[in-house]
Amino acid sequence: MNKSNPLLTAYRVLAYVTGVGLVVLTLACIAKYGFGTGAQLVVIAGIFHGWLYMAYVVVAFSLGNKLNWPISKIVWTVLAGTVPTAVFFVERRVVREIHAELAAKEQAELVNA
Repeated sequence: MNKSNPLLTAYRVLAYVTGVGLVVLTLACIAKYGFGTGAQLVVIAGIFHGWLYMAYVVVAFSLGNKLNWPISKIVWTVLAGTVPTAVFFVERRVVREIHAELAAKEQAELVNA
C-alpha cells in the first residue's frame, strides 16, 4: 500500500463525510427533541448518515484486512463512526500510523538495497 492508495483515500473521505453526517444528525436531534423543530432534518440526516456509515464500515473493514490489523483495531475503527466527532480523531491516528509504517518499510528497503 502506498500513500495515494484508493482504499486509503476512500477511507479518509468516508470517515470525514460520515463524521459530518453524524454531527448534523446529532444537532438535528437536539433541535427536534430539545426545541420541537427540525423533524424533517432528522429523517434526512439519519438516512444520509446511515447509508454512508454502511459504506464506511465496508471500507474500514477492507482497509483493516489489507493491513492485517487485529480484529480489535478494526472494531475500534468501525465504532468510531457511531460517536459524534470520534471518527475525525480516529481517522487522523489511522492515517498517521499507516504513513509511519510506510516510511519504516521504505527505510528498511533502502538499508537492504
